[in-house]
Amino acid sequence: MFRSELTARRPETRGAAVLDPKDGKQLMLFSGRANPALAEEIGRKLGVGLSPVALKTFSSGEVYCRFQESIRGADVFLVQPMCANPVTGINANDALMELLVMIDAAVGASAHRVIAVTPWYGYSRQDKKSAPREPISARLVARMLESAGADRVLTMDLHAGQLQGFFQVPVDHMTALMILADYFRDLGLGSDLVVVAPDAGRVKLNKKFASLLGADLAILDKERPQQQVAEIGYVIGDVAGKTAIVVDDMIDTAGTLRAAGETVMRAGAERVFAAATHPVFSGPAYTNLAASVFEQIVVTDTIPLRPGTPDNVRVVSCSSLLTDSICRIFTCDSVSEVFGGQNQIF
Repeated sequence: MFRSELTARRPETRGAAVLDPKDGKQLMLFSGRANPALAEEIGRKLGVGLSPVALKTFSSGEVYCRFQESIRGADVFLVQPMCANPVTGINANDALMELLVMIDAAVGASAHRVIAVTPWYGYSRQDKKSAPREPISARLVARMLESAGADRVLTMDLHAGQLQGFFQVPVDHMTALMILADYFRDLGLGSDLVVVAPDAGRVKLNKKFASLLGADLAILDKERPQQQVAEIGYVIGDVAGKTAIVVDDMIDTAGTLRAAGETVMRAGAERVFAAATHPVFSGPAYTNLAASVFEQIVVTDTIPLRPGTPDNVRVVSCSSLLTDSICRIFTCDSVSEVFGGQNQIF
């Protein structure tokens, strides 16, 4: 749908820049080194490709950026989740710094607008003080993006929707919920489904997911005694004899997810699946996922997977969703219409 709209509105194309006949604006798409595969797919679906940008890390560890053609007067979209990529050799902090210098370079080169397309928002879990003398790092990242000169931020499935309040520029908050629901609907798992929220904070998300699948809802009792450590108590709700789907916004070390799957199976579930938007997959994640009881762990491509992915991991692409969103931002159309106005699920 978005492809035909794009062609109809902007019939004149010059390389990687697309002209809007209404006001002569250009759309230019650039990729950082965090997830170039996702950026390339977005560029292909937009029909504009990726414009060239030189990115490298000096021997001192400093990040360098230079746009290799004029971007004056263009709407510049920078695709850069704040994640590591072992193939390109950058870590999460490199990705954040690279995004900042790309924004600054675009502002200095007289871009009309600079939009940070960061599907995975780094430091999103550090969104409040859990103990005295801690930083609110998610707010700091927002301030850094704004100070660098970002006019708008496009992201997906924030750990908490309230993170949008850290910004004074517009934030387009997309969700992969419908993409994941479509995947499980196509699996044909039957009508005896139950969606399991991994903790009380994910109930609203899981309730929406359950309504999309026509499934029941259950909740896991979870406590977190310290950072990156969680204890699963018991299941609140009926999962006996049913197919369970544990849904979360991200999977990090997968220790909690593995324990959640085992708890659900002990409660009598016949089959258990997992779904999450962001496959952080750090530390022992692959070991935990491979040893887990899940038939499938379904994630999106907001973060590239490192080699050695377990056989039970499945990836669905969010490129079409991001492409449609970028097109609507460029043409000043409603972004929320992508979801029929139902993207505020948190």
